Amino acid sequence: MVDTRVVLNGVTLDNPVIPASGTFGYGHEFAELYDINCLGTFSFKGTTLSPRFGNPTPRIAECTGGMINAVGLQNPGVAKVISEELPRLRTYFHKPVVANVSGFSVGEYAETCRLLDACPEVGWLEVNVSCPNVHGGGMGFGTSPEMAAAVTRAVKAVTTKPVWLKLTPNVTDIVSIAKACEDAGADGISLINTLLGMRIDLKTRKPVIANKMGGLSGSAVKPIALRMVYQVYEAVKVPVIGMGGVSSAEDVLEMMLAGATAVQVGAANLVNPFACRDIIKKLPCVMEKYGVEKLTDIIGGAHNG
Repeated sequence: MVDTRVVLNGVTLDNPVIPASGTFGYGHEFAELYDINCLGTFSFKGTTLSPRFGNPTPRIAECTGGMINAVGLQNPGVAKVISEELPRLRTYFHKPVVANVSGFSVGEYAETCRLLDACPEVGWLEVNVSCPNVHGGGMGFGTSPEMAAAVTRAVKAVTTKPVWLKLTPNVTDIVSIAKACEDAGADGISLINTLLGMRIDLKTRKPVIANKMGGLSGSAVKPIALRMVYQVYEAVKVPVIGMGGVSSAEDVLEMMLAGATAVQVGAANLVNPFACRDIIKKLPCVMEKYGVEKLTDIIGGAHNG
């Protein structure tokens, strides 16, 4: 029997498969399709201090090897998440969940995290300093080591649960930012978020997305994600949560060999709502195929030799 369990900040997960924020909502739509307790955990929709309507439409554009989105952090705000979404989540998901948080100031990040930290359903806080689709927040904090560290320190000062910093790939030196977050107290590094991209409509000769640009995700970004996970794993001692183009059990093993302790699945959920369930089902067979008895044995395995 193979062992798919992994340990993340002292918590044992049945497997390393985690639906990524923004692709799984708060879980209830997927819970109507299958028992989502098969997941390691999941990262719920990016939440801000105040409600957000998001960006104007159209927000999505298809492209070769993936998709571009500019949803703009549409969410009901942290108060409604705590009063409505989390109590409902408790009825169909019986594991600690990852709370994904975004903001437009250091203070907003800290306050939203403080409120979610007090919720028993939340096991981890994933602080998104990497969203390319909003103006005045998100990626603006994640492209500077100093700003990313400032957000990390502010959040850690008001929370007790593990804090991951979700980083943007839209930088020249991902390692310096990851190190700055670790030095400021981060308990994990989550990467990568989407790459900034765009499409142009040949008929109208205008950008397809109303926001002009958006975040590219899907299989096209996987080689970049693997490279960055590999680099960050070598530089930090905290766990790395890897994502970017993951859509199969083989992709999970590859991401873990690069250095990921757990693996998030994003765009694949939007193509196939059963993607994570299917990956988990196939994982033992793929482990046997490649001679892997325990997943924990291969974390960072590509760095050996």
